[in-house]
Amino acid sequence: LGSPIKQVIAAMFGNLGTVNTGMMFGFSAVTIPQLKQPDSFIQITPDQASWIASLSSVATPFGCLLSGSLLDALGRKRTITLSLAPMIIGWYLMSAATAVYMIYIGRLLIGLGSGMLGSPARVYTGEITQPHLRGMLAAVASVGVSLGVSLQYLIGSFLPWYWLAFINGCIPTVAFISAFFLPESPQFLINKGRTEEARAALRKVRGASCDVDDELQDLIDFVNKSAAKNATSEPAKTNVLSEVLKPAALKPFIILALYFLLLQFSGLNPVTFYAVEIIQESGANMNKYAATIILGLVRLGFTVISCILMRRLGRRPMTFMSSVGCGLTMVGLGSYMYMGEQWAAEGKEKSATWIPVLNLFVFMTASTMGYLTVPWVMIGEVYPSKVRGIMGGLTTFVGHFCIFLVVKTFPLFQSISKFGTFIFYGVVSLLATIFFYLFLPETQGRTL
Repeated sequence: LGSPIKQVIAAMFGNLGTVNTGMMFGFSAVTIPQLKQPDSFIQITPDQASWIASLSSVATPFGCLLSGSLLDALGRKRTITLSLAPMIIGWYLMSAATAVYMIYIGRLLIGLGSGMLGSPARVYTGEITQPHLRGMLAAVASVGVSLGVSLQYLIGSFLPWYWLAFINGCIPTVAFISAFFLPESPQFLINKGRTEEARAALRKVRGASCDVDDELQDLIDFVNKSAAKNATSEPAKTNVLSEVLKPAALKPFIILALYFLLLQFSGLNPVTFYAVEIIQESGANMNKYAATIILGLVRLGFTVISCILMRRLGRRPMTFMSSVGCGLTMVGLGSYMYMGEQWAAEGKEKSATWIPVLNLFVFMTASTMGYLTVPWVMIGEVYPSKVRGIMGGLTTFVGHFCIFLVVKTFPLFQSISKFGTFIFYGVVSLLATIFFYLFLPETQGRTL
């Protein structure tokens, strides 16, 4: 066995940029309340606030599609390096912003880089690690996202948003510099016929004492077998469309697309993107920034736990935990806010102000159990190998588009009814349980 330390270090630095996705999610939660202050040097309207929150999610799906074509052309390492550039420019542009349009451009660039990085970071991790470490290290990306959210809630509670943006820019900058020292994926080098470079790359991630010849031969055999299979099959391009339209590809795509739509309208990303404002409006007495920091830490801790549990419990039970848990807590939060409006109308003091905060903490715990991890893991499991790349890209595109949809419409829902928005999210999540029970396949332990 190769050195686990070297593989962990390579995977950590390969995935360092994924922290950016979490920072992108959490940034608007602490920035928008600051920009709405009367003394803010950039004044924003509610509509501009919703664009600041949602614009990054517009660019992310296009980044996903772009990186798909770059991965095999440039290689895993170069694609990771390239993906970090728009993030660095975006954060530093926002830290120097003097007008709303500069924040908009920054958010678009960060979203583009985030989308570009998602697939290469995961593919790279899968290809440089040995099977006994692969499962654990594949979860690093999800933990990285939750860490990014927690960092925003923590640092953004103490610093102005432009300093926060500057500090955020430092993380992809470190990732960019460290990417030059990472070895290229041995699998990619073998695909390109660069056997000696692949041997050197394997030695780098396995350690000098590890004999890499057997593993190298396995990689070469795998590539040769794939090439022989492709040579005997019909021309690939004419086949792709017919393969995509087959029930084996189309059915899981529809199920996962609906999964993403339902989980977003269960309130997951509105709570992440607008956390400070939601806690402020919920009627909780707790300090809104302290509550937000704890919310981020709850998300981080339970993301780690859910990655461990997923190996034992399977995809369906984890999803049911999320759909029922998120549904009950959103209905609970909405009901408390309704009571709060009634008490205010009658001139009464609010009572049991711990209820909304508890609801939000339990909501975040429930969402990490399934919603935050299961559909992303299933993208790599449910599609036939011939179309896994293209269908994976399309599903990721839909996933991020759903994030944009729910984050952009949240202020509109709020303008109609604040408590009604959360009750609606809760009802969607509870009804989603029926859909998951009837249609969601269990993929744990199945061969790909």
